[in-house]
Amino acid sequence: MFKVACLPLLFSASSLAQPEEGEKLAPYYPTPETIVDKMLQLGGLKAGERVYDLGSGDGRIVIMAAEKFHADAIGIELDKDLCKLSMDRIRKLHLEKNAHIVNGDLLKQNYSSADLVTVYLFPGFIDKVQPLLDQQLKKGARVVAHDFEFKNWTPDKVQNIADDGAGRSHTLYLYRK
Repeated sequence: MFKVACLPLLFSASSLAQPEEGEKLAPYYPTPETIVDKMLQLGGLKAGERVYDLGSGDGRIVIMAAEKFHADAIGIELDKDLCKLSMDRIRKLHLEKNAHIVNGDLLKQNYSSADLVTVYLFPGFIDKVQPLLDQQLKKGARVVAHDFEFKNWTPDKVQNIADDGAGRSHTLYLYRK
């Protein structure tokens, strides 16, 4: 069980080309709560399943997965301030049992226990993550990508959301291993 704190790196993926030290794989741009819910629904998240959010930002996907879907939710976030913000929110909501944030490089983690992985990364960075997920994800694991596709995978389902309430459209891609 993870302790309630921003955790250090857990695993290494030395065979994967690494970004420059401290390179972020995506800018922080919060996903609207309505889209977070749709991502988790599209991924078929069930109680007790393990979900990883790659580049978890303020923890909103992790928090909703733990709170609403009763999943074991783990966010991976490089930015220490966002990690702290996430953990503060998790503690305030008393979700420490099911919601965790790892302060580290998402390319140096082990996702073999994932039932669902959520991703909101730019295409060039998705290309860096894809080999790791190809190697580690178990059969039956799902991946939901927000707005940007995995170029070498064929989605099982594509969901277009015309308006998020703020006048922006979104596209969600569901993949199965």
